[in-house]
Amino acid sequence: MAEKKATTKKAAEVKEVKAPAAKKSTTTKKAAEKATVAVNAENIGFKAGDVYQALAAAEKALSVKEIAKAAKISEEETLLGLGWLFKEGKLQSTEDNKVVLA
Repeated sequence: MAEKKATTKKAAEVKEVKAPAAKKSTTTKKAAEKATVAVNAENIGFKAGDVYQALAAAEKALSVKEIAKAAKISEEETLLGLGWLFKEGKLQSTEDNKVVLA
């Protein structure tokens, strides 16, 4: 019978081999889910009020992006509100694609 040799290693002699550090997974940003806009007379009327208030506070002609930022609503909601106000004759457009109160 073959004799088994006992192998003992000192703790200092034992080198642990560490696996390479796992790369941090880069989380892909999910496309921002678009907020759905309820298309009904009540909701659009409220957005028109937001647009009107933003234009009244600015006291100058604003672009759609500027109105959306001032009113803190999306550009889609801004466009709905603008349509409402144009239909009522409360707005005028300028030559440089901006909107001002009539």
